[in-house]
Amino acid sequence: MDLVEQQLTESKVIAVVGLSPNPERDSHRVAKYLQTVGYKIIPVNPLIDEVLGEKSYPDLKSIPMPVDMVDIFRRSELVAPVVDEAIEIKAKFVWMQDGVIHQESADKATAAGIPVIMDN
Repeated sequence: MDLVEQQLTESKVIAVVGLSPNPERDSHRVAKYLQTVGYKIIPVNPLIDEVLGEKSYPDLKSIPMPVDMVDIFRRSELVAPVVDEAIEIKAKFVWMQDGVIHQESADKATAAGIPVIMDN
Protein backbone atom coordinates (compact mmCIF):
# COMPACT_ATOMS: atom_id res chain seq x y z
CA MET A 1 0.00 0.00 0.00
CA ASP A 2 1.44 3.39 -0.92
CA LEU A 3 1.41 6.36 1.45
CA VAL A 4 -1.58 8.08 -0.18
CA GLU A 5 -3.66 4.91 0.08
CA GLN A 6 -2.47 4.33 3.64
CA GLN A 7 -3.41 7.84 4.77
CA LEU A 8 -6.85 7.64 3.17
CA THR A 9 -7.53 4.10 4.44
CA GLU A 10 -6.34 4.62 8.01
CA SER A 11 -7.89 8.06 8.55
CA LYS A 12 -11.46 8.69 9.68
CA VAL A 13 -11.14 12.16 11.27
CA ILE A 14 -9.44 14.82 9.13
CA ALA A 15 -8.60 18.31 10.38
CA VAL A 16 -8.63 20.65 7.37
CA VAL A 17 -6.36 23.58 8.22
CA GLY A 18 -7.23 26.69 6.24
CA LEU A 19 -10.68 25.44 5.24
CA SER A 20 -12.45 28.27 3.44
CA PRO A 21 -16.20 28.89 3.55
CA ASN A 22 -15.94 29.87 -0.15
CA PRO A 23 -17.22 26.91 -2.24
CA GLU A 24 -14.88 27.89 -5.08
CA ARG A 25 -11.72 27.36 -3.01
CA ASP A 26 -9.84 24.05 -3.25
CA SER A 27 -9.97 23.58 0.53
CA HIS A 28 -13.78 23.77 0.47
CA ARG A 29 -14.15 21.42 -2.50
CA VAL A 30 -11.77 18.83 -1.04
CA ALA A 31 -13.36 18.95 2.43
CA LYS A 32 -16.85 18.64 0.97
CA TYR A 33 -15.77 15.65 -1.10
CA LEU A 34 -14.16 14.02 1.96
CA GLN A 35 -17.47 14.47 3.82
CA THR A 36 -19.48 12.90 1.00
CA VAL A 37 -17.29 9.78 1.04
CA GLY A 38 -17.65 9.33 4.79
CA TYR A 39 -14.81 11.15 6.52
CA LYS A 40 -15.41 13.35 9.59
CA ILE A 41 -13.91 16.71 8.70
CA ILE A 42 -12.95 19.30 11.27
CA PRO A 43 -12.46 22.84 9.97
CA VAL A 44 -9.46 24.70 11.40
CA ASN A 45 -9.82 28.39 10.64
CA PRO A 46 -9.82 31.08 13.36
CA LEU A 47 -11.81 33.47 11.13
CA ILE A 48 -15.00 31.40 10.90
CA ASP A 49 -17.36 29.68 13.36
CA GLU A 50 -18.65 26.94 11.08
CA VAL A 51 -18.34 25.56 7.58
CA LEU A 52 -19.93 22.55 5.86
CA GLY A 53 -22.09 22.06 8.94
CA GLU A 54 -19.07 21.55 11.21
CA LYS A 55 -17.80 23.75 14.04
CA SER A 56 -14.53 25.45 13.16
CA TYR A 57 -11.61 25.57 15.59
CA PRO A 58 -8.91 28.26 15.77
CA ASP A 59 -6.06 25.72 15.87
CA LEU A 60 -5.37 22.00 16.12
CA LYS A 61 -4.87 22.07 19.90
CA SER A 62 -8.47 23.28 20.37
CA ILE A 63 -10.01 20.19 18.73
CA PRO A 64 -11.60 18.07 21.49
CA MET A 65 -11.10 14.68 19.80
CA PRO A 66 -8.25 12.66 18.30
CA VAL A 67 -7.32 13.64 14.72
CA ASP A 68 -6.08 11.06 12.25
CA MET A 69 -4.93 13.36 9.44
CA VAL A 70 -4.00 17.02 9.33
CA ASP A 71 -4.74 18.27 5.80
CA ILE A 72 -3.00 21.61 5.25
CA PHE A 73 -4.27 24.31 2.89
CA ARG A 74 -1.97 27.15 3.94
CA ARG A 75 0.87 28.97 2.20
CA SER A 76 4.15 27.12 2.57
CA GLU A 77 5.66 29.79 4.84
CA LEU A 78 2.78 29.26 7.33
CA VAL A 79 3.14 25.48 7.61
CA ALA A 80 5.76 25.13 10.39
CA PRO A 81 3.51 25.98 13.38
CA VAL A 82 0.73 23.76 11.95
CA VAL A 83 3.09 20.78 11.72
CA ASP A 84 4.39 21.50 15.24
CA GLU A 85 0.78 21.32 16.49
CA ALA A 86 0.14 18.15 14.47
CA ILE A 87 3.08 16.56 16.28
CA GLU A 88 1.83 17.89 19.63
CA ILE A 89 -1.68 16.43 19.19
CA LYS A 90 -0.19 13.15 17.94
CA ALA A 91 -1.89 13.18 14.54
CA LYS A 92 -1.26 9.99 12.55
CA PHE A 93 -0.62 11.72 9.22
CA VAL A 94 0.15 15.11 7.66
CA TRP A 95 -0.91 15.96 4.12
CA MET A 96 0.31 19.24 2.60
CA GLN A 97 -1.80 20.01 -0.47
CA ASP A 98 -0.58 20.85 -4.00
CA GLY A 99 1.91 23.70 -3.95
CA VAL A 100 2.39 23.51 -0.18
CA ILE A 101 6.05 22.68 0.41
CA HIS A 102 7.99 22.93 3.65
CA GLN A 103 10.78 20.36 3.75
CA GLU A 104 11.99 21.23 7.25
CA SER A 105 8.50 20.63 8.68
CA ALA A 106 8.08 17.44 6.66
CA ASP A 107 11.39 16.16 8.05
CA LYS A 108 10.36 17.13 11.58
CA ALA A 109 7.02 15.29 11.31
CA THR A 110 8.70 12.23 9.79
CA ALA A 111 11.26 12.21 12.61
CA ALA A 112 8.33 12.27 15.08
CA GLY A 113 6.88 9.17 13.37
CA ILE A 114 4.23 10.98 11.33
CA PRO A 115 4.20 10.11 7.61
CA VAL A 116 3.92 13.16 5.33
CA ILE A 117 2.54 13.70 1.87
CA MET A 118 3.73 16.99 0.44
CA ASP A 119 2.78 18.86 -2.77
CA ASN A 120 0.81 15.89 -4.12
